[in-house]
Amino acid sequence: MKRKINSYLIVDGYNIINAWDDLKELAKEDLEGSREKLIGDIIEYSEFTGHKAIIVFDAYNVKNSREKVEKRKHITVVYTKEHQTADSYIEKFMDSISRYDSVKVATNDYAEQQIVLGKGAARITARELKLDLDQAKSRLKDKNSSSRKKIDRNWLEDRLDKETLSKLENIRRKR
Repeated sequence: MKRKINSYLIVDGYNIINAWDDLKELAKEDLEGSREKLIGDIIEYSEFTGHKAIIVFDAYNVKNSREKVEKRKHITVVYTKEHQTADSYIEKFMDSISRYDSVKVATNDYAEQQIVLGKGAARITARELKLDLDQAKSRLKDKNSSSRKKIDRNWLEDRLDKETLSKLENIRRKR
């Protein structure tokens, strides 16, 4: 029996927010807005790449917080419980999946990158994730604009030879 191989992208949420200038600036005024912007970007990326994405926000210093898991379109958002870091959640998650699954972890935390590599996953820095995301958006935009061009102009006259067009035009004018 063939085993289904899953492809995961696991994102250390606050690590990425603090690494991307636009999200970092937004977080100063609106942390929730910054989280939602990151979530929206990862949803788009996940739709385009087909990765199952998991964004982990830690609540390490939040008193009495319980683990909260939200299923969103194409992704899962996890808020860890009190005294649990995003790193420890990511490590625990990696232990729970098949060794055949493809896993990329997005973080700038060097220690976490080493642990991830030791567990057989790939690491991706915040900068690399941003570049991948921008490329995916660009390819999606190109794909949408080229399909729009096909829709905008799909006329019969574009597909007929000049002689046939001339005959049709003469028929039209005789009416």
